[in-house]
Amino acid sequence: MRPSGREPDAMRTIEMIPGFSAHAEGSCLVKFGRTHVLVTASVEERLPPWLRGKGSGWVTAEYGMLPRATHTRGNREAAKGKQSGRTQEIQRLIGRSLRAVTDLKLLGERQITLDCDVIQADGGTRTAAISGAWVALRLAIDGIMAKNGLGQDPLAMQVAAVSCGIHNEVPVLDLDYDEDSDAGTDANFVLTSTGGIVEVQATAEGAPFDEESLLRMLRLARIGCGQIFAAQLAATGR
Repeated sequence: MRPSGREPDAMRTIEMIPGFSAHAEGSCLVKFGRTHVLVTASVEERLPPWLRGKGSGWVTAEYGMLPRATHTRGNREAAKGKQSGRTQEIQRLIGRSLRAVTDLKLLGERQITLDCDVIQADGGTRTAAISGAWVALRLAIDGIMAKNGLGQDPLAMQVAAVSCGIHNEVPVLDLDYDEDSDAGTDANFVLTSTGGIVEVQATAEGAPFDEESLLRMLRLARIGCGQIFAAQLAATGR
């Protein structure tokens, strides 16, 4: 039995609230159970110097956790003057995941930044951030297209992410903190709505896992991402 009482292939309750921020070009408050992440998309009609004049756009991300997103207060990274290695790794993952489904040439010479702020953490913050970031990006691009700023939609498919793991020797889907902190194997899968795999992060916390266990986790991830894709479409009115 899982600590939450869920079946091995059961997701936590998924909720996506689009347009949560009044000022951002796209936004989404995404909830995977008790993990809550606010994602905002900001559109700028300018690019980093290394991309200017190349006829291509850019999608990037920043990630952070509010001080009381966890059980104890964490210091703001801005107060320490630098980001942790974990933060840098997660925001790079979010950026890669969004760029994998975005045609940057069709986006034109503009940059979209996805800011992912964890309000409350109970495991799976990076996967919730990626899944909610797609909604915010979709809404931002819809806004650009409504202003006739794009000739063709650069966001042809969806991307979502979910965690899986082996807990008490059983592959399970969408780990919360209790499972994640006690799992023998922890994995994150980033998948597209067309069946593609963007990234797999899998680590044995104890004994090594075998190929069959990896495939079983992938099958669970496809089940979970299927539910996330449906929630994304509902949030964006598709």
